[in-house]
Amino acid sequence: MESQAGSNGDGSCIIEAAMEEGSMESYRYYLSRRTLLEMLTDRGYDVPPAEFSRSLSDFRAVFGPNPEPSRLRVFFPLITSPSKKEGILVIYCGTDKIRKATICGILLQINKDGLHRLILVLQSKMNSHARKVLDEYPIKAEIFHITELLMNITKHVLMPKHEILSAQEKRKLVNKYKLEDKQGNDAIARYYGLEKGQVVKITYKGGIFDSFVNYRCVS
Repeated sequence: MESQAGSNGDGSCIIEAAMEEGSMESYRYYLSRRTLLEMLTDRGYDVPPAEFSRSLSDFRAVFGPNPEPSRLRVFFPLITSPSKKEGILVIYCGTDKIRKATICGILLQINKDGLHRLILVLQSKMNSHARKVLDEYPIKAEIFHITELLMNITKHVLMPKHEILSAQEKRKLVNKYKLEDKQGNDAIARYYGLEKGQVVKITYKGGIFDSFVNYRCVS
């Protein structure tokens, strides 16, 4: 199998290796979960280091070759939370279309005590009625499709470094410069969970200049 896959030169050896001991579905869950853990770490949540050492085989040993989405639910506290009780909840939804009743059922099972934010990982479309329920939910809810999480966009070689400024750093900067706007719904803003008014320091390296820094305010 190795010689046949290796001769294609199209990445099929990776796919075949992933399929050998489990389904492609479990491979997608594994990749998306790993990206989520990296994303939550970058946002300042307390993700145990052991989570990042889990291989695909380890993942399948814990969750099975065809994981149930409900078993992938995770909660991580904010590092800055003194009690470690304020945090984020991630819920994987199934493959059926997400309707209002689906969202209502999910939200009824959630304990809002200490919940700072909610992320839903979808595998199908969500209708407008379901989205309206989320928009009216008292806790900030974010939506990602599983295909958006199969790779970490911040690790791309051409992606500049992004740093979120504190409120104090923002005040100093606003008094000194006029900031450019950055759309709150672009891929990087969604990755970091940025909200309107937050300021991002963007560092570009390479090209004509060895290093170039730009600041943008989320609009």
